[in-house]
Amino acid sequence: MSMERGIALIINEKRFIVRSTLLYTLVISIILLFPLSLHLRHEMKLHDIHTEIELKAIQLLILAKMDAFGDNPNSVFEFPTYIDYFFALYDAKFATIYTQFTTPLPAYRNGYFAQGDERYLITAIPSGKYFGADYLVTKAHISYSEVYKEIAIIAFGIVTLILGLSFLFLQNFSRPFKRVNAQLDNFIQESIHEINTPLSIMMVNINLFEQHFGSSKYLRRIKSATQSLSTIYDDMDYLIKRNRLEYPNEPIDFTELLYERIEHFSHISELKSIEILPTITEGISLSFNSTKLKRLIDNTISNAIKYSHKSSTIEVELTHSGDGGVMLVVRDYGVGMKSPKQLTQKYYLSSFTTLWLPSILNTSDR
Repeated sequence: MSMERGIALIINEKRFIVRSTLLYTLVISIILLFPLSLHLRHEMKLHDIHTEIELKAIQLLILAKMDAFGDNPNSVFEFPTYIDYFFALYDAKFATIYTQFTTPLPAYRNGYFAQGDERYLITAIPSGKYFGADYLVTKAHISYSEVYKEIAIIAFGIVTLILGLSFLFLQNFSRPFKRVNAQLDNFIQESIHEINTPLSIMMVNINLFEQHFGSSKYLRRIKSATQSLSTIYDDMDYLIKRNRLEYPNEPIDFTELLYERIEHFSHISELKSIEILPTITEGISLSFNSTKLKRLIDNTISNAIKYSHKSSTIEVELTHSGDGGVMLVVRDYGVGMKSPKQLTQKYYLSSFTTLWLPSILNTSDR
């Protein structure tokens, strides 16, 4: 099974680099963006301090204007108007003397206060000096859009830099492994190709020998072992080609194919005196790839034989399911499942396998 992983690395090299790059970028970005979040909080605090200073400056201007106006009961004092700043005067009990506010105060004491996006500066002034007021309040709307924009630019630069460096690093790092895996891949392909010829010669000569001299216990064992090698060869050939070749769906007589594969494994099962008992509904067909379906059937029956006790039985059932699909059940009476929770894990084997196939399958390799 390690061969499959090696081949997959060669075939999906770009996918491996992209996934690893994204993973490394995510991890490193989280590490580096944490101090950036602290910087964001610091910038927001500085922005608040700047707003407080502006409100104090505006209050000084208002107080200066009121001082210049003096005690002039025959004149009307006009508060200056600003787009971004608003004013109010309150007495000692915070009763309104003059206000430009439309919302209540966040607090009724000296200090700098926040209420949503609004910032208030409440300042005590000499009692009775300014139109009988005891408090001058200024208000401004605060926005962190510039701070967010600056942090976003910095974060984008950090992520982009990490992404580019990670991609270049992984691409260069994977080159020697790519060469080694390519050599291994070529060796496996050539080996598989070379195995096919002697394996075919063995199968042909076994059949010819059986025709001329009849069958025997030893010949059946040789034939069974050769068929096992043939199944392994088909699996290896499929593993090599599955990511390089398209396996289109086609109409398949599932019933006929299943009988054929059971017959193929009958000689192998005889070595352990295992009887395969088919219960197959006639006339079942579906749209699937024959190579994939053959591998699926072969692996299931092969595993059932491998993990069955000697002189036992294996039940193979093919029926229509209740929802319009097809259900293949291979049941053996062998060692059983030690850990049922691992049933869905890769390479885990069970002694009871149920395969459900819809009547029309368009899925990829399973």
